[in-house]
Amino acid sequence: MSEDRGAEGIIPDLSVRENLTLAALPLLAKYGIVSRSRQTEIVNRFMQRMGIKATSADQRMRELSGGNQQKVLLARWLCTEPRLLILDEPTRGIDIGAKGEIQHLLNELADAGLGVLMISSELEELVEGSSRVVVLRDGRNVAELRGEAISEQAIIHAMADS
Repeated sequence: MSEDRGAEGIIPDLSVRENLTLAALPLLAKYGIVSRSRQTEIVNRFMQRMGIKATSADQRMRELSGGNQQKVLLARWLCTEPRLLILDEPTRGIDIGAKGEIQHLLNELADAGLGVLMISSELEELVEGSSRVVVLRDGRNVAELRGEAISEQAIIHAMADS
């Protein structure tokens, strides 16, 4: 999932339904025709599971809050049943409530065995939601922290140490 949902994620004039199932279209189509019933099943399941607030699945993405847009993008990739989810700044530009919901969901997914690789500049987010933190500087691994060793101070030290 890209860092900039507006420029590289959502398609604002398409509906929640269309945005959510975009990555799953090959799984939903037979002979180039999308199964509307399978699409509806997936959309309903993910809208409920992720708490996406929209008037309907046909509401335009541009009309949703930033947090709900981010949830739709996350659902887009989750409906493909990945083994590894790579997220670049997944909570950037969303309100604190949506941020908490997304962080909670990511923790649930990781606990269930999904690999979650999160790139974040928010140290608190990394400390609260990570079992392992790798600090990179100039494209090189400068530190790897695990478990109790993960703290904001340890991350800052690794980032600043030369």
